[in-house]
Amino acid sequence: MEKITRLSSENGVVIFSKSTCCICYAVNVLFNEVGVSPYIHEIDHDPEGKEIEKALSKMGCSAPIPAVFIGGQLIGSTNEVMSLHLSGSLLNLLRPYLSSVH
Repeated sequence: MEKITRLSSENGVVIFSKSTCCICYAVNVLFNEVGVSPYIHEIDHDPEGKEIEKALSKMGCSAPIPAVFIGGQLIGSTNEVMSLHLSGSLLNLLRPYLSSVH
């Protein structure tokens, strides 16, 4: 879907999320804690939300939300993000997007 491609390429770190999803919130907090302010696209506030959710599933996201993109590349959902974080690899992917404050 063009909207997913555009948003993920225009922003360094993008999370497709739902405002009512506690797992999405937890992933957002993780990124903020390591010093990254991701672009959050709440698909439940988007008229094309259902289509975005279907497109994310077709792209191979294990769960359609949260769907995390770093540098325009689909990283995956919560399981993939947490696996990368626990292995220490997530910070390497996020290094270009870390704020200078942290």
